[in-house]
Amino acid sequence: MALVLATDDDGGPEIFASVQGEGPSAGMPVAFMRLSRCNLACEWCDTAYTWHFEGDNRPHRDGVTYERKANQVTLDEEEVAARITALGQKRLVITGGEPLLQAPALAKLLDLLPDISVEIETNGTTKAGTALDIRIDQFNVSPKLSHSGNPAELALIPERLDAYATDPRAWFKFVIAEPSDVDEVLALRDRYRFKPGHVFLMPEGTDSETLREREKWLADLCVKHGFRMSDRLHIHLFGDTRGT
Repeated sequence: MALVLATDDDGGPEIFASVQGEGPSAGMPVAFMRLSRCNLACEWCDTAYTWHFEGDNRPHRDGVTYERKANQVTLDEEEVAARITALGQKRLVITGGEPLLQAPALAKLLDLLPDISVEIETNGTTKAGTALDIRIDQFNVSPKLSHSGNPAELALIPERLDAYATDPRAWFKFVIAEPSDVDEVLALRDRYRFKPGHVFLMPEGTDSETLREREKWLADLCVKHGFRMSDRLHIHLFGDTRGT
């Protein structure tokens, strides 16, 4: 068993220390680990190098495909654990791609990291499995709306959304590009009865100017509907770059 990770700009595994940029843990110092591969294909995905490999004809707005060999690295759990430990952080954010596609290997990894708190960023279409689930302190669930380009039958799985909606560890983060996208969030909130205060709206964008422009109207919608707003701190701090 091993983990398939995304690569940083130097071709090494994308494991690094930073501050969490989004959601309920924004601003917290954490270790990050980015895994490769995803079961969805968001047209605006800002980590397309984790899935949009050569030969993948699913649409992406940049039209760029990536060489798989140059953008994936496979490491055993012991080496990954050592790299994470060396960062000296008390909290680990596991992101992707879709991390839960590698749940068995993640469970083995976390057995080697017994004292670290863990949050996982997931698109909400799959589940952790018992061995991994018992180690997760926080799920950052980001269901994909229609503007992502994913069909609802793939992106919005009722069984999984029901499970996350009743899990006190789950927080929901919706990417918003236009004001009308919030109508879909309202419909999902009403259907699945998301916990009050556990829903964030986050502007879509990979540069500060776009984020700030969208936040101007997004703030009003959050006030109107009782949602929380998430910024993207890492974009303001480092730009749209790997390993940040």
